[in-house]
Amino acid sequence: MITKDQAQILINQHLKSENLKKHCLAASVIMKRLAAKFGEPESDWEIIGLLHDLDFDLTRDNPEKHSRLTEEILSREDFPRNYLDAIVAHNEMTGMIRKEKLDFALACAESITGLIVACALVYPDKKITSVQPKSIKKRMKEKAFAKNVSRETIMECEKIGVPFDEFVDLSLAAMGEIQDRLI
Repeated sequence: MITKDQAQILINQHLKSENLKKHCLAASVIMKRLAAKFGEPESDWEIIGLLHDLDFDLTRDNPEKHSRLTEEILSREDFPRNYLDAIVAHNEMTGMIRKEKLDFALACAESITGLIVACALVYPDKKITSVQPKSIKKRMKEKAFAKNVSRETIMECEKIGVPFDEFVDLSLAAMGEIQDRLI
């Protein structure tokens, strides 16, 4: 398994968009929190979150190829197969079905990041720590708000035994700790 420093090098080599880098960072801190909750390897789950969109700049116009190129890149880095599968499965366009806890964790973690950032940006201070869980719940019902965020994928947190309210709290806390690096 690669280290966090090696993962950051890969991010810097493959991703040009600062917003995409921030999204990956946000997903990584949520994944680390989920790993701690489940007694899974925190650094591994954090790295999976960090690298899940490694190929997005290259596959933006071919969504069915998104995450397959990441799989190819990371397979050369001795990345465990189940970790690669979770990365591929986070993109429904690949046709890979999410089955394992890790698969669902990555999909819901990376999905909620956009909703949280969008909520923070409508607050006067634009701080994640100002976002209340009730705001996330309210915005979940507003399909036009952060319309590209899949509410159904966020709700997959319940497939791994994490109630939605708890998942929102966990995600807000994780992202709030590094808000200065996200917005």
